[in-house]
Amino acid sequence: MQVKKVSSTIKNLDFSFENSLAKIVANRNCPEIKLAGLKVGPFEEGNEYEVKYWVARELVKSGIARFREEEMLDAAKLHKIQWKERVQTTRQISKLPEDFYPKLRRYLVELRQEITKKPEKMREYEKVRQLTQDIINSRLKKIVSLASAPAQTERILKNFATEERFLYEENYKLISEWRTHILKNKEGEK
Repeated sequence: MQVKKVSSTIKNLDFSFENSLAKIVANRNCPEIKLAGLKVGPFEEGNEYEVKYWVARELVKSGIARFREEEMLDAAKLHKIQWKERVQTTRQISKLPEDFYPKLRRYLVELRQEITKKPEKMREYEKVRQLTQDIINSRLKKIVSLASAPAQTERILKNFATEERFLYEENYKLISEWRTHILKNKEGEK
């Protein structure tokens, strides 16, 4: 049951991300495009636009636009995040870039796809995978530690990504319930 809840929550967050606004820069002039009842454009070369992420991805694929640098994840940004996580204590968790996990999943898929065209990208992919594992493991340890302590303040929770907040809340409830049942005596005392 819990696995389905996690999967469903991440799918819902991914769906929301696909329909959130992304910033792109037009690579060339392009007239208005009509897609399934949706109109986008016209686009003027060099200008910045905000469109739904799924539309932006298609515009990028077709060469009409590119994502703004700030919108993208890369190995250097992941390395900086990993370093921040390592230097903080167990009770500190740094703020991640907005939509970190959806962007991370897409970045990893993109790198895997690049490997099929350019096998030399395998080293970069492995490096990014390792950085990703380090970040996730570090943050996961902190989340579980914080979930097993008394309820946290909003000051600490505000730095959690949405996926992490869900994980924290589920673990906090489970650990609290476990503690309650462990501490009951044989007569069923609450």
